[in-house]
Amino acid sequence: MTRAAIPGLPSRHPIGELLPGLFADDDLAQRFTAGLDTVLAPVFATLDNLPAYFQPHLAPADFLAWLADWVAMEVDPAWPEEVRRAVVLRAVALHRWRGTRRGLQERLRLVLGVGSEILDGGGVAWSTSPDPALPPAPAAELLVRVWPERTTEVDEEQVLAVLRACCPVHLGCRVEILQGPPDSAGGEES
Repeated sequence: MTRAAIPGLPSRHPIGELLPGLFADDDLAQRFTAGLDTVLAPVFATLDNLPAYFQPHLAPADFLAWLADWVAMEVDPAWPEEVRRAVVLRAVALHRWRGTRRGLQERLRLVLGVGSEILDGGGVAWSTSPDPALPPAPAAELLVRVWPERTTEVDEEQVLAVLRACCPVHLGCRVEILQGPPDSAGGEES
């Protein structure tokens, strides 16, 4: 979609009507200003609708990439438009939880339509007594189990791409694709 030179788009503010009375009947002046109206009409239409451009569910599709840049979200142009709109709309929440288990699960659900279970070794412990035993060394990778929710199949490469973009940099990721949630009867690995 383009917002320039839209054929037949009328101007809400025709310049010819703003000219002094002397030029009201001048054919050359009216045709000249009508040409300017054709050029300026898309500008006025865009400015009149400017608030809608900043709402992801109303913005023109080609403006979503700009919105995504403004909120520092990476969106893949290959994603369906509804997914790109949802990612931009949820940008603040996704940034808030970035790099956490919850953030990774939300991103996978939103972008790929898959459920997930994320298992990591963790390395944090606390105690109310002095000199407790240290926790075990944390695992150097995440195990991410995914299963289809909105889709029929899960593409491992797409899952890995999302994880690489959002996973903490010091961790590797391993993906297991399941038929359903792990606690269900059909949750075996495929």
